[in-house]
Amino acid sequence: MSINRRTLLKSLATAGATMAAAPVTALAREPKVRPADAVGLLYDATRCIGCKACMAACRENAGLEPAAREDLWDDPMNLSANAKTVIKLAKSEDGAQSFMKQQCMHCVDPGCVSVCMLGALQKRENGVVTYNQDTCIGCRYCQIACPFNVPAFEWDSATPKIVKCDLCENRRAEGKIPACADVCPREAVIFGKVDDLLEDAHARIAAAPGKYENKVYGEKDGGGTQCLVLTSKQVSFTALGLPELGEKSVPSLPEKIQHTIYKGFAAPVALYAVLGAVVFRNRKRGADEEVES
Repeated sequence: MSINRRTLLKSLATAGATMAAAPVTALAREPKVRPADAVGLLYDATRCIGCKACMAACRENAGLEPAAREDLWDDPMNLSANAKTVIKLAKSEDGAQSFMKQQCMHCVDPGCVSVCMLGALQKRENGVVTYNQDTCIGCRYCQIACPFNVPAFEWDSATPKIVKCDLCENRRAEGKIPACADVCPREAVIFGKVDDLLEDAHARIAAAPGKYENKVYGEKDGGGTQCLVLTSKQVSFTALGLPELGEKSVPSLPEKIQHTIYKGFAAPVALYAVLGAVVFRNRKRGADEEVES
């Protein structure tokens, strides 16, 4: 028995309006905060000379194949299945130049973790966002949810996985620091506890206010990140390729809405009730038509 299209659309619109009228603030989601032992990186773009030693060390530690040449010093332009971090040349509108280290920012409230249906991406010890290939189904929702366009996918593999920085989980387990921070000749990227990195970043700004943009990117942006960035007054964070996110995290609003409309399974129950009413109505109409004929 077919469902009357007009009746279905009208009923769904009514149900949708009812759910939309529900107070979203009823389940106001508390902002997530960095764990006390959170670790991360501080990247100072004013110190980076673009040598790309960090890229080579990262690839070697992760066992990734070079994207273009047989040596470790190839020059990928973007994050990919072969590159967990890249150094990019950034330019301001007036022609000023700077380098930018792109990698996973290890968000305090990660969009990738929020959308990962089976928990392949998780916020783990020290607040680091890690990836487990065994539970990944390759949906790639994490790529859509990440505001920094970080997760990469192994398109050329028969058993593809997501590739992203995990702050050298293997090295940290051995008491070492991430490879990129270990090899940087200018200490443009350093590793440590986020609280200490923030203190260091603000001290640098205070010591040279005419040099630095008066902000530590990642301190509050997008709900906060554990990889922080400093830049000069000549090249803005936007010019570096960092998005303007505000202080709320990417998952905060959609999760708040979803948790509200699905409280007590209300949305599915309402939908099934509407569909059931439509089916019952159409069946009754069909039965009346048979009697008349």
